[in-house]
Amino acid sequence: MTDPGALRCYGDAMTRPILDDAFGHHVWATIQVIDACLALDPAQLETTVPGTYGSIIETLRHTVGGDCGYLFALTGGRLAEIDEAAMDLAALRAQMAANGAAWAALVAGDLDPDTDVVRHRDDGTDSHAPLGIRIAQALHHGTDHRSQVCTALTNLGVEPPAIDVWDYADKDGRITVTSAAS
Repeated sequence: MTDPGALRCYGDAMTRPILDDAFGHHVWATIQVIDACLALDPAQLETTVPGTYGSIIETLRHTVGGDCGYLFALTGGRLAEIDEAAMDLAALRAQMAANGAAWAALVAGDLDPDTDVVRHRDDGTDSHAPLGIRIAQALHHGTDHRSQVCTALTNLGVEPPAIDVWDYADKDGRITVTSAAS
């Protein structure tokens, strides 16, 4: 950050939405995990590890499908849900990349964290939760399932990708270390 006063809680000095990096990381990290799985054979994609959602491919489908579901709810249905059940890695990757633009547009809006977001469920029930909680859940959901896939990769002897937030910042040169003063 070049101007220490550029980000303020009040006023017009913010240069980007406060959640821009959170969702930028979310999309980037999911794509990195999908890319790490591209070299796996079909049997490896069916690998399961106790305590995780399911196989690698099922978990990735659930992760991307869930992401679309959150976007569907948060946009009032303007963005469609997907039928991820038969999607391959290339299709999941393409969908997650498209979600990046959708998240960027959403977080660029004038968001009120207390807005009641209603999710109409297939069983006829409605789920009510504040926007801030739904946004937090979208990020948590992705983190949780990416971690599960990385655990499965490690179990296969495959080095999982480096996907923490510091890695995200480092890829764009947005984290620096200065030498100690002598």
